[in-house]
Amino acid sequence: MMLYIVRHGETDWNRRRKVQGHTDIPLNDHGRHLAEETAEGMKEIPIDMGYTSPLRRARETAEIILGERKVPLQDDDRIKEIGFGVYEGMCSGGEDPEPESAAFNLFFTDTASYVPPEGAESVEELYERTGSFLEELCSRQDLAEKNILVSTHGAAMTALLNRIKGKTDIAGFWQDEVPPNCSVTMVEVRDGCAAIVKEGVIYYREKVRKWKTV
Repeated sequence: MMLYIVRHGETDWNRRRKVQGHTDIPLNDHGRHLAEETAEGMKEIPIDMGYTSPLRRARETAEIILGERKVPLQDDDRIKEIGFGVYEGMCSGGEDPEPESAAFNLFFTDTASYVPPEGAESVEELYERTGSFLEELCSRQDLAEKNILVSTHGAAMTALLNRIKGKTDIAGFWQDEVPPNCSVTMVEVRDGCAAIVKEGVIYYREKVRKWKTV
């Protein structure tokens, strides 16, 4: 089995440094462009099945990448973004960060000290549900020889990749930074064991913009 794990394309909230989480924000035009470039780069890869977060930004990214391929695309709540509760919609960086942004930004700068606010998930909960998804997918004997697209989000994708690397310490969550929009990581699964083949592949020409909390 080969997994192609992709982070969704850009949204207006990504551009404005607003906290998204479970809030269902669609791709913007640039995000669709990034997904289209990624689709072009992956057009020769035969995809047999896709899994996507149910949030629009991830599903639309998957649909653009799959294009005319007639393959099933299944929603799975376990790979949607971590929930940030009352922080969602808050501007966390740029020129006008909101006062509460300092507490939120610990999620990126000092993850072990981050305290989930009301209605939010913990990093441990994120690891649990994404780990359940990965374990179940890797055990699917009927998919053992298939190529699978997995369309997800920055933190959810990081949790998946950290688990594959065997590094699930909360303090080191962002050891490899936030995956860029529409970056693709290839993961090979043999006998139920997953290993990263190539990480952070970019198929578009634009300069990769990294997440900054200030």
